[in-house]
Amino acid sequence: MTTNSVPITVFARTTTSPAHTHRVIVPVDLAAVFQPWGPFPGVAEVRGQTGPWDEPGTSRQTWFTDGSKADERLTEVVDGYGFAYELSGFTNVLARLVSGVRGEWSFLPDGDGTSVRWTYEFRPLPGRRWIVAGPFKPLWARYMRAALARMVTVVQGAPGAIMQG
Repeated sequence: MTTNSVPITVFARTTTSPAHTHRVIVPVDLAAVFQPWGPFPGVAEVRGQTGPWDEPGTSRQTWFTDGSKADERLTEVVDGYGFAYELSGFTNVLARLVSGVRGEWSFLPDGDGTSVRWTYEFRPLPGRRWIVAGPFKPLWARYMRAALARMVTVVQGAPGAIMQG
């Protein structure tokens, strides 16, 4: 993190092991868990994935329900414990607010389950930090909490859970 970045972190707990939670969340179907909310679009689809989404260096484009997109690149994977990725090339309003985002997930043992931590670290453009750290931050946190709740449902094997092959 840099002193200018704006981190937003959400937490959840699963009743499954860290290894299982990691195996399910890494390749989760983004369109199934990122639904439109408030001012934010959902994920419509992923295109152009260059390899399995468990190998650093793999990239893809995430297309949103409003027709915008972002480029995503997996940067780190620690099997069973976490992963990180970078987002850039936004074609929506985020292009006017940030130069990029680092996403990071960790899965830690918590009794008979897993504590899940997910952070989005926004890198604001010059003069835009006040917007990202101010009015944007609580809205994005709510969007993340809703997506994370859907992911926990998928992890715990709810009927109708959709996974990417």
